[in-house]
Amino acid sequence: MFLPANDSRTLIRLCPAVAALLCAHIALWLLFALPIATLEPVWQYTVGTNGAILRGEYWRLVSPIVLHRDFSHMAANSLSLYVCGPWLERALGTRRFFALYLAGGIGANIATVLFMPPMYTHVGASGAIFALFGMYSYLALFRREAIAPRYAQLLLAVIAVNLALALTRPNGNLLAHLFGFATGGLLAPFLAVRLDPPPLLWLHTPKRNRLF
Repeated sequence: MFLPANDSRTLIRLCPAVAALLCAHIALWLLFALPIATLEPVWQYTVGTNGAILRGEYWRLVSPIVLHRDFSHMAANSLSLYVCGPWLERALGTRRFFALYLAGGIGANIATVLFMPPMYTHVGASGAIFALFGMYSYLALFRREAIAPRYAQLLLAVIAVNLALALTRPNGNLLAHLFGFATGGLLAPFLAVRLDPPPLLWLHTPKRNRLF
């Protein structure tokens, strides 16, 4: 629904932030999946560990955003980013999109530090992904002149399904999902003041003044 094109070159050209983040997800997962003993200290130095962050290792609020524990975790987040990220990057612009994504991930990690035990460790882009959902929710609910009602309903249904999955996932960090979503929603009015809607490649609507 939100894809700008069906080939990697177009994705890189039109959506450099999404392309770079996807490459980081895959490359880092492959790197740490390799059975190389010297990589284990690097992993331990970059994962989000609450106690280490409280001791001043603040880079751990950022580095976990592009790390994942296993293939299914990485694949699910990457697919969500690939589906929902391109349209939003083109509408907001690369800088504002990246700011939203990064803020969502950091907000989720700060909440994890504040409300989870000191020994708790966390990785994954879920908080950042849910910040995108927070932005889409704002657009669907408060920018109705921009989004056709049928697509707004579909967006909200997709977001509701993802929230339900987060609730039922046994080892998931629900707190990170919720705070990432809240961060995206709170930033949305400021980042979406001026939108530059991309052309529609997969959907067609006769009303040009609507974003999709």
